[in-house]
Amino acid sequence: MLRVVFIALVVFATIYALVDCLQTDRRRVAVMPKGVWLIVALVPVLGPAAWFFIGRSGTLGGWGGRSGPSNGRPSPPGPRGPDDDPDFLRKL
Repeated sequence: MLRVVFIALVVFATIYALVDCLQTDRRRVAVMPKGVWLIVALVPVLGPAAWFFIGRSGTLGGWGGRSGPSNGRPSPPGPRGPDDDPDFLRKL
């Protein structure tokens, strides 16, 4: 039973890594080209783990790239939600 659960988790992680890699913008893929990551993601256990920890840039805990304001791009100006917008709050 435990072997079946492990195999199911490996298959799920591989499929999830492949779909995530396909949907990730090319500019956010780190270390290797996106096509190579698709092949790497097919390697059981190590492939999906490498994609999640190294391949995606801008993720928390990932080694593949920088996240936050230190990546050279300015953060978006202004408030992020209506409750942070002073003009919106004044109109209430």
